[in-house]
Amino acid sequence: MFSSGIFARILGLDTNRPTRMLLKLINIVTPVLIITLLGYVFAKKQKKAPDMEFTNYVNVHVFCPALIFSALVAEPIHFQSAWALILGGILVIILPGVFLYFLRPSTMNRKAYLVTGMFRNTGNVGIPLAILAYGTEQLGDIIILFVLSNSLHFSLGLFLLSGAGNRWLWLRNPNVWAALLGLSLAPYQAYVPDFALTSIELMGQITIPLMLFSLGVRIAQDQLKHVGFAFRINLLYLLTGALSLPFVFWLLPLSPDAMRLLALSAMLPPAVLNFLLCEHYNVAPKAVANIVLLGNMMAVVVIPVVIWLSLTFI
Repeated sequence: MFSSGIFARILGLDTNRPTRMLLKLINIVTPVLIITLLGYVFAKKQKKAPDMEFTNYVNVHVFCPALIFSALVAEPIHFQSAWALILGGILVIILPGVFLYFLRPSTMNRKAYLVTGMFRNTGNVGIPLAILAYGTEQLGDIIILFVLSNSLHFSLGLFLLSGAGNRWLWLRNPNVWAALLGLSLAPYQAYVPDFALTSIELMGQITIPLMLFSLGVRIAQDQLKHVGFAFRINLLYLLTGALSLPFVFWLLPLSPDAMRLLALSAMLPPAVLNFLLCEHYNVAPKAVANIVLLGNMMAVVVIPVVIWLSLTFI
């Protein structure tokens, strides 16, 4: 699915030397920044704001499910060995929410504050960074964490924002059904026509670059306000994400690879989807927009540090 030569060059560096570790981090983060920057530049050059609604809709409903399906068929999940990662993926979402509940600023809506802090950018930032940092052999586990976050976002997240009336909306999420179909067909991959697998795999390859490009377009369209407030909220999100990790690592029998993925997941910036949902339900959308935008900007500094720490000490 991805060029093995690129990852071999990236992952083959000697991480014991600071200079080579720095080069490795540059190789990991730079492709993400370049594609995002392209989206930003092209959006800024347009005389009117680009309409990405249809493109993002297709990416979420077609290309992303294709990526999930092809990854799970190619890398079957063995639940007897993956249960700890699955539970860990749930805990790094729930535990920050518990901590944030007791650390809520009085000036921000509680629902928006909790949801934005619990659900991180596991899609257009998390997937490409995790692949570049930890290798394509971790793609199955990366997809597990993405599907978990996405499913909880459209179930628990919507429940928190809108009440009990939307608790089953996650059943309409195509990513969930793509995951179930991929899990079901993985043992029977040999019986699936090659042209079908190749077509789905090709569609899945569109997902990550398009996610990053769309993120750049979104950043170009938003204006950052109330920087001090947004900065303090993002620091709280990072703090609670970091506080959840020792508990998860102590509680579960996780492999070093799984621990690295969970560490990155817990420290990602808030998902752009948080703003879209808060805008839809009219739950402090302006405050959430500023928090999400600044959080993704802060990730340029935060994420390389997180990756360096995970590769050095785990």
